[in-house]
Amino acid sequence: MNNEEKIASQINKLEEKFKDSGQDLSSYLDGLLYQRYLTYWDYIHLDTLLSLQVPRTHFPDEEIFIMYHQITELYFKLILHEQKQLVDDRSNQIAFFIERTQRINNYYKALISSFSIMINGMQREQFLRYRMALLPASGFQSAQYRMIEIYATSLNLLVHQTERNNFTQETDIEKLFEHIYWKKGATDKQTGDKTLTLKQFEYRYTPRLVRIAKQVQDRTIYHKYLNLSKAAKENKTLIAELKKLDVNANVNWPLMHMGSAYRYLAKDKATIDATGGTNWKEFLPPSFQKIIFFPTLYSSQELENWGKEWVEHQFNPQNSEV
Repeated sequence: MNNEEKIASQINKLEEKFKDSGQDLSSYLDGLLYQRYLTYWDYIHLDTLLSLQVPRTHFPDEEIFIMYHQITELYFKLILHEQKQLVDDRSNQIAFFIERTQRINNYYKALISSFSIMINGMQREQFLRYRMALLPASGFQSAQYRMIEIYATSLNLLVHQTERNNFTQETDIEKLFEHIYWKKGATDKQTGDKTLTLKQFEYRYTPRLVRIAKQVQDRTIYHKYLNLSKAAKENKTLIAELKKLDVNANVNWPLMHMGSAYRYLAKDKATIDATGGTNWKEFLPPSFQKIIFFPTLYSSQELENWGKEWVEHQFNPQNSEV
């Protein structure tokens, strides 16, 4: 096919594409003719993006704090982008399942490796001062992270481990949501009262999170795996990627937060409360929560010891890797 034939073929395809739009191809070509060239800065809305950092204090490191959390939320959006494709997929093709799970793990890898910015990239003295201007805001209020959990596994597996045996997959979504594990992380242990951080979060996001949980009920990534054929469920690459996702989301990522919390909120024998009043020492350790997206992939011993060996690895003074 010569160049003229190729152009004619493309014009025919464009006419076919636009024939049902109410406008002929000539009108669309006029629009293309008058349209200005696209630039990089316009395409990614660069000026807007760079204007979204609005510190509340004069401390220079607060801008680092803001940008890092904005970057984190963008990675969460990428993870959700892949999760939604997995949940909506009807092909049950093992290659698609593996590829999307690998993408999610790559996003987590970037997130986890980047957390050294939070652990080592700010002055502790500055943080302890500007954090007081952020009350009661907290990273606890990341709705996207809660969505990631809901897309990943059955909601009954996200109930706090002290109550998990009281519920099943058939329990009403609203009831399960009331007992979801992270609520205890922003509840006063002495009085049982919810912190303002939790109250704000529930008011804004509970309807949305419950709606998503209902939409993906029996269709989470874990359910997609359980509904695969016996041969597909035994695929070693898929199992390895799902287990890696479990560890990234439920062990490594919380451990990075623990490292940051110890860096900024723990000093000698004194412990400073987090900005949202979250009891981080009991909320962040993976072995305390035992949130596991894909429990059937592990032995009973692995389930019992969940998070312990990784905690020892991450906080071993001889371990120089983050």
